[in-house]
Formats: sequence, structure tokens, C-alpha cells
Amino acid sequence: MIRSRMATFGVLALLLAACGGNGAATQQKKSELTLYNDKGAWTKFFDEMGALSKQRIGLGMKPTGYTDSAQYQAFIKASFRTNVKPDLFTWQTGGMLEEIVKQRQVAETTAVWQEAIKAGDLSQDLMPYYTIGGKQYCVPMNVAYWGMFYNKKIFDEHGLQPPATWDDLVKAAATLKKAGVTPFYHTSVLFSFVWFEQLMAGMDPDLYDRLSTGKAKYTDPGVVRVMEKWKELIDAGYFMNPGDKTDPGDVMKTGKAAMVSFGTWFNTSMTQRDLKAGTDYGFFVIPNVDPALPKTSVIFESGPLCSLTKAADPEAGTKYLKWWTTAEAQEKWATTRGDVSANPKVTIKDEALGQITKDAGGGKYRLVNRYFEATPPPILTAALDGFGKFVTEPGTYKEVLETIQKEADEYWSTHQ
Repeated sequence: MIRSRMATFGVLALLLAACGGNGAATQQKKSELTLYNDKGAWTKFFDEMGALSKQRIGLGMKPTGYTDSAQYQAFIKASFRTNVKPDLFTWQTGGMLEEIVKQRQVAETTAVWQEAIKAGDLSQDLMPYYTIGGKQYCVPMNVAYWGMFYNKKIFDEHGLQPPATWDDLVKAAATLKKAGVTPFYHTSVLFSFVWFEQLMAGMDPDLYDRLSTGKAKYTDPGVVRVMEKWKELIDAGYFMNPGDKTDPGDVMKTGKAAMVSFGTWFNTSMTQRDLKAGTDYGFFVIPNVDPALPKTSVIFESGPLCSLTKAADPEAGTKYLKWWTTAEAQEKWATTRGDVSANPKVTIKDEALGQITKDAGGGKYRLVNRYFEATPPPILTAALDGFGKFVTEPGTYKEVLETIQKEADEYWSTHQ
């Protein structure tokens, strides 16, 4: 509650400060756009994109990055009601995007998508994530495939290889635990959903999909089994303290935990720490818990880059989003961060990331929408709190599921 109030006060202070200066919306043509984002650690990369766009299309971009997700979302939503409006901003797909589109706050990008697909700069497969009511909104700021980053030196020291099966992964965890090395990273805040989505996608991806659309309940036996499997891993001592505030990038670098499950965007954290892929760390696709599933489930996400309907210079916003999808822009964006790209023309230099991008695009995996985007916001809020409680008190899993389901019942009663 205190954190929430502080976030609110921070947002109000920013709005008041901006209203007193040049924050009011203006109709004059812009030569530099503001890009508000929830990726404060990426300011350097956004700056480089702004310099390139200024050179190529005569339109610069200045980033303002947040590191607190709740404060960021509060600021963007507050901007809808004030003159302090970002020219561009990052968001999430799924229910969160649909929510602000229905409020008529987001500029339509259907024409941008049609042109980009025709040019081969965007994949048709991405379009559903950006389609609401038959129209497209925003463009992909990034795409990411989730897997496991691992400390290669620790693996080599203990004679371990990337696992081919779930049993192999558990055996590797047991070997590390026995040697005094913590196998896995997890957290009780924000990313508390990671192991829930991974286990469910690897045990019953159909149930995962039904859960996200209200056609299944969190108290169903299959969901309970997922929580019990998760509890088994916690009880075995395979996870680090979920309350530990160490940045996951530092966790990997120092070996505080041998493995960290995140999207391919986490590779940026490795490159920022001067770690070398293939030498200091590696990446592997997490095997299904159920080996009988026809395809390995891979968690997938795509983060939108958006412009507002009532932006100061809508034409400039559209121009920037159009340029952002091009191979030139995406080559720079992917290369500087050491990540994958939404543009199929871009070659990924990192071998492991390039391989999962190729395999995912070729249909090798069953792509599963990340829980953060797949779950309606009110249910997501309850789930994040619930999973945060569970990782610190594993015995409460049934109570946690019942609490989440109460929120789900209320939501789906009016949204089916």
C-alpha cells in the first residue's frame, strides 16, 4: 500500500512539473519525439535509435525510462486525462492493450502493418497479437522467446550439458544442489508468474489456453497439479530466496544461481555485463514436463511500441513507427542489445538465439502467449500477488488458487 501511494505521488509530481513547462500538447510539427517506456535499463539503446532515426528520417527520439512497472502504467493512464502526453510509449499486448484501445487512446496502425507485411518487414503470424476489433494498433517494439539462461562455467565445472528432457533438467538441478550451488532463480515480485506459466505450458498447454479465456478454473485438478509440481521443486531446495533483491543479471554473473528463466531480451543484461555467449553463459529451450506432448511449448511475447490518438503530432508518430519496423532500424535495435528481432530479414548473430528464432518461425515449437499478456489485468493482479505469496509460503497453494479464481469468476461473469 505504501509503495502504491508513493508511486501515485511520484506520478502526480511528474504531471505537475510537466504542466508547468512545455508538457502541454501542441499542434506544431515535431523534429524530436518523446518515448516513455518501462525499460529504464535500455536508455542507452533507445538513445542510439534516436540518433539513427534523426539521421535517416529527420526525426529524433528522446527516451524517458521507468524501472517501476506500476508507476509507469499509472503515469501513462494519467496522461490520457492531461496535456502531458507521450509521443510514443511502450505497453503490453493482450488485455492491457485492449483496455486502452477500447478507451480510444491508441492510434490505429493498420496501414503500417499492411505495408510492413508486404515489404517482408513484419510477419503475418505476429498480427493477431496487435489486432483488436479487426484493426491493428501499435507495432512490435520487441519479440522474445523464453527459455533458460545458464552459467556455462558452472555447468562445465560440474560436467553438465543443456538438458534434452525435463528429467535431465531435474537431475542437473539435483547435481548442483548437492554440490552447494543454487540451481534456479525466482522472485516474489512482478515475475512471480514465470514458473507457473512454464510448468503449465509444459504439462498441459491446452489447459493454459482455456485458463486465459475463462474456460477453465484455477481450482481445476490440472492447475492444482502444476502448483504441486512447482512446490516439489521449491521443497527440494532448487530455488534461491525469492525475496533476494539481487538483479538477475548479477545472479547469473556471480553464479548466485546457475540458471535464470527469462525471455531472449535478457541477453541484453548479459551483454551489458560484458559476458560472452558460449563462454560465460548459454541458452536452452526448457523441455516439456510431459514428454508425450507433440511439440515443445515455448513461451512467447511481443511488446508494443504505440502512439496516442491525441498525440501532439500524430503524423510524426506514424512515421516513426513505420521506420521502426524496417530492416535498417531493426538491425540496429537487435544488434546493439544482442537480442532477436521482429523483422524476419534481420540476422541474429548469437547462435543460440538465432536458432530458437529460426525454429520458432519454422513451426518447430508450440508458441504459448506469455502469462502477463494472456491473462486479463484484474486476474493478473490477483495472480501476481498470489504467486508472490506462494513462493514464500509453498503450503498455501490451494488458498492462492482459490483467491485467484474468485477474481476470475468476477471478471468472466461480465466479460464472456
